[in-house]
Amino acid sequence: MAFKRIDRRTVPDTVFEQLVGEVLDGELAPGAALPAERALAETLGVSRPTVREALQRLAHTGLVEVRQGGSTTVRDFRRHAGLEMLPRLLIRQGELDHAVVRSILETRRALGREVAGLAAERAGEGLAEHLHAAVEALAAERDPVAQQMAAVAFWDRLVDGADSIVYRLLYNDLRAVYEPAVEALAGLMAGEVGSTDRYRALADAVIAGDAQGARAAADALLAIAAESFDAFLRQTQPSA
Repeated sequence: MAFKRIDRRTVPDTVFEQLVGEVLDGELAPGAALPAERALAETLGVSRPTVREALQRLAHTGLVEVRQGGSTTVRDFRRHAGLEMLPRLLIRQGELDHAVVRSILETRRALGREVAGLAAERAGEGLAEHLHAAVEALAAERDPVAQQMAAVAFWDRLVDGADSIVYRLLYNDLRAVYEPAVEALAGLMAGEVGSTDRYRALADAVIAGDAQGARAAADALLAIAAESFDAFLRQTQPSA
């Protein structure tokens, strides 16, 4: 466990980020006890209140358990952390984590199907106009990154149409992970965001109130990126 001294001007945020990295990278394994506050502060070159604040933030994210008067124990982030950890898991040491990309694509496909179906069932006034405008904005784009952002705008309208606070919050978390990585994902997403006809078909099914058709259209659309990623993995992984 190789902690690095912290510049005093960077304080709790940098301490927190370093500890998060140690946990997610497995340097601090589940069940491991962190050094006492005093020892950790001396190692990092910061004050005990700074360490205490960082540990409290770690506990809030579910990465450690702080016992009053006892030790601070690392928890298994896979069982206790929330979606706020996804951005840190997606890009590790400057590279995309393929397993995390696959999980995100699987989740967005399942989420997208249900959002589309609910939007068809609950379509409110004005949704048709918004969806048509979003599709035309997507069709007008040629830049891969701009196409992705136009597709995000389309899905944002569709989530509004689903009228589900839980799906909205889940979508917000996935979007927060996705948007910083749009340039890195441009090649993977090109086939999907370039399929304007599939976006139109999805919009038409939702506007028509065809929940089953909307789910099928969303699945067909979101399968494009998932299948592209599977093909990429087959090409990059060495054959047995």
